Amino acid sequence: MRNLLKHFGMGKKTSNVFFSYQNIGDPQWTPCRYDAISENGFQKNAIAFRAISLISRGIASIPMSAKNRDDKSENWKLTKLLSRPNENQSRGMFFETLVNYLLISGNAFVYLGENGDLNCLRTDRVRVVPNASKTAVDSYQYEVDTSTFILSRDDVLHLKLFNPLNDWYGLSPLQVASRSIDQHNAISDHNLAILQNGGRPSGCLMVKNGTENLTDEQREQLREDIKNAYAGSSNAGKMMVLEGCFEWKEMGFSPKDLDFGSGKDISSREIALALGVPPPMLELHENSSLGSYREARLHLWEDTILPLGELIRLELSNWFSKKFNTSVEIIFDLEAVHAITSKREMLWQKISNANFLTTNEKREILGFPPLNESDEEKINQ
Repeated sequence: MRNLLKHFGMGKKTSNVFFSYQNIGDPQWTPCRYDAISENGFQKNAIAFRAISLISRGIASIPMSAKNRDDKSENWKLTKLLSRPNENQSRGMFFETLVNYLLISGNAFVYLGENGDLNCLRTDRVRVVPNASKTAVDSYQYEVDTSTFILSRDDVLHLKLFNPLNDWYGLSPLQVASRSIDQHNAISDHNLAILQNGGRPSGCLMVKNGTENLTDEQREQLREDIKNAYAGSSNAGKMMVLEGCFEWKEMGFSPKDLDFGSGKDISSREIALALGVPPPMLELHENSSLGSYREARLHLWEDTILPLGELIRLELSNWFSKKFNTSVEIIFDLEAVHAITSKREMLWQKISNANFLTTNEKREILGFPPLNESDEEKINQ
């Protein structure tokens, strides 16, 4: 069929005709698939990438060890395993990978191999195999290219975030924030297209007096020609070239009129909210100062990093206890975490000023061993 943008450039006499083009349709949201969420939410979105990195690197930075629950002695075997989970990863890299998988997909799978190494399995390659009654996990299926491996339930630790609509898989925070991520990415794509093409036409295409009338079929074809030529973010700002009796009347809004900057800022805040990261940590707060940054950093640790780290710590402790048939517990050395130093200093000061507590009671609260009676009497004097 002929391109009507060209055909009606040299036409016959008719009355004034106009055609309105707005390029508005249903939004296309990112599908809830691991590959789509990973690409659009983590690889292509700076806000989500930075927020997830802050959380995963925070948890990975916490020093940890394993202790036997019975006598409180250190379990050197598991402590060594935690410090070097496998030959390719240190503790920090291993836990950063684990938390990244957990936040991107809502799931993380830790596999204890026959050689005693711990490895994080890529979550899109793992399938949960329920038992016959669909009440518990029977095993796990791991697929790589054309190969399929069946993994014992006891050899795999499945960490998952709460999902109200799925019994077997967790809910990804990026899925919750996906609409805000799509909006943020769409604005970035549009702004880039504006820069590359120099301005976006939006308004009415008018056919001047003295040109033949448009039939219904020709109107529909004209719509299709304009859509193919100018629709989509990749065509934003493309110059419209008209011939003969066509005239373009500008009716659209500029990015400034549309307040894209404010829209992008709102989307950024919603992404940070879904991941539990205060806006000042992502430099989204206009009046950020050193004081507000310190406060935001403390909130990040108290409200997001430490609770998620506690979930991982408890799940690993229970799994190790069952796997090695001994009662063990993973211990976090929070005294070495500089981000929560201010809170610890406030606690020390409060306890130090508590005159109604004895020295040993204060030491017990702070996690120190008690003094013998003679030493305590000397200090109290």
